[in-house]
Amino acid sequence: MNTNPRQLQLIDEVRRRQSATVEQLAEILGVTLQTVRRDIQKLADTGLLVRFHGGVRVPSSTTENLAHTQRESLNADGKSRIAKAVAAQVPNNCSLILNIGTTTEAIARALMQHRGLRVITNNLNVAATLSSNADCEVIVAGGVVRGRDRGIIGEAAVDFIRQFRVDIALIGISGIESDGSLRDFDFREVKVAQTIMEQAREVWMAADQSKFGRPAMVEVGPLSRIDRLFTDAQPPEPFPRLLQDANVRCTVA
Repeated sequence: MNTNPRQLQLIDEVRRRQSATVEQLAEILGVTLQTVRRDIQKLADTGLLVRFHGGVRVPSSTTENLAHTQRESLNADGKSRIAKAVAAQVPNNCSLILNIGTTTEAIARALMQHRGLRVITNNLNVAATLSSNADCEVIVAGGVVRGRDRGIIGEAAVDFIRQFRVDIALIGISGIESDGSLRDFDFREVKVAQTIMEQAREVWMAADQSKFGRPAMVEVGPLSRIDRLFTDAQPPEPFPRLLQDANVRCTVA
C-alpha cells in the first residue's frame, strides 16, 4: 500500500490521540465519513491501525515498533523520494555506513548506479541489495541477526563498526520527538546507531514525515548529532526551529 497525504494525516491524528472515532476524523480531515472508512479499512488491512466499533486506534506503544512489512508500506512513495534525494548528494568513490530501517533500504536501492562505494552495514537487506552493484564493496557487521527485519545488533556489531571511519553515515530513525531527541525502540539497535554516528565524518538522517513527533522508548541522541536531514514534507512545528538551532541542513524531497 502506498499511503497518500490524507492517510498520513489520519495516522498522525490517531497516533496523537491514541484513538479516534470516524466522525472525529472526518471533521478534522474535512472529508466524508465514507472516505474515512475506506482509508481506515486500507490502513487496518496493512496493520498500521487497529479498528474498533465506530473508530480506530494505534496498534503499538512506545516500547514496540511496527513490523517490517508494515513499515515498508507506510509512505512508500515519500521514502522513495527521500532515497533519490539522498543518492543525488552521495558522491562516487566514498565510504558509507547504512543502518537498519526501511528508508535506508530504499536508499540502498537508489545507490545502485553509483561507482566506487565502500559500504558498511548492519542491515542484511541493504547488503543484499548493494552486493548486486559490481562497483560497490559491501562489508557486513557481525552480531545477532534480528529475524523480523534482518538487522544486526548487539555488542559484536558495535565493536566491529568501531574499526572504521567513513565519509558519511546514512541513518534512519523511528521517531523525532518535539524536544528534539532522536528516538528508537531497541536499546541494542540504539547502541549500534550511536556508534555509527561516532564513526562518520558526516551524519545524514533520512526520516519521512511520519517520524516527526513519534514517541519511542530509547534516546539515540539530540538533533545536533546530525548534519543533514532528508525528509518528504516540510517538518511541522516546532521542528523548523529545532533544526535551525541544531544547525541541521534540511532537504525536503
